Amino acid sequence: MSETIDYGKLMHRAMRGLIQEVLSDVRDNGLPGAHHFFITFDTTHPDVQIADWLHDRYPSEMTVVMQHWFDDLEVTDEGFSVTLNFGDAPEHLYVPYDAIQTFVDPSVEFGLRFETQDEDEPTDPTDDGHDEEEMSEIPEDHTDAEVVSLDSFRK
Repeated sequence: MSETIDYGKLMHRAMRGLIQEVLSDVRDNGLPGAHHFFITFDTTHPDVQIADWLHDRYPSEMTVVMQHWFDDLEVTDEGFSVTLNFGDAPEHLYVPYDAIQTFVDPSVEFGLRFETQDEDEPTDPTDDGHDEEEMSEIPEDHTDAEVVSLDSFRK
């Protein structure tokens, strides 16, 4: 048994469960009202499945938008797959929850950020986890969403 409770890992698991629940509801009932999602994920994750041309264009991370048109949304315990339109070219992709870096619903100013850190890297307790450069991936008119950083829960 571990000598400490890994609250960061527990929070990540809970927040990924929240994403799974939201996506399952959208799969079953569609997007309600003005809700839409910006999902940024690590394209280098070994279980991510995207077209080669998308991986060439986004070699490290990619942000997708689920709003007006998406199809074939499937949600599992490990991740989700969906067909999205990229300039009139529908592409099917699979994203494991572990690859998700941010999940934002700007219609209700809600956002989650999952940050990774090396085990050997010291944690700065004064760092709030908000890096302006990282936020630039979200379009300017949607940066009002509150992003919850889970780093403060890590040892």
